[in-house]
Amino acid sequence: MLAYKKYVTIKDPENLVLKKLPFRSGQRVEIVMIAEDEKKKISAQELRKLFKKTQKLPRVKAISEGQIAEEIKAYQAGN
Repeated sequence: MLAYKKYVTIKDPENLVLKKLPFRSGQRVEIVMIAEDEKKKISAQELRKLFKKTQKLPRVKAISEGQIAEEIKAYQAGN
């Protein structure tokens, strides 16, 4: 199965035109339309802001790569 994803903004809810598709003439395709969840979009934006804020904390800069690796090993070991 060949999957093709394209994001579009609906301008006219009664008409949607897709151009330059990667399918051959006469090929049967399945169309699935999923509306973007605005709440998820907002949450992702807020999460990015939080990451930027926490990355600027002075304590974050004091953590070494070795300490991060140790923390990951401890987590994976269940400690």
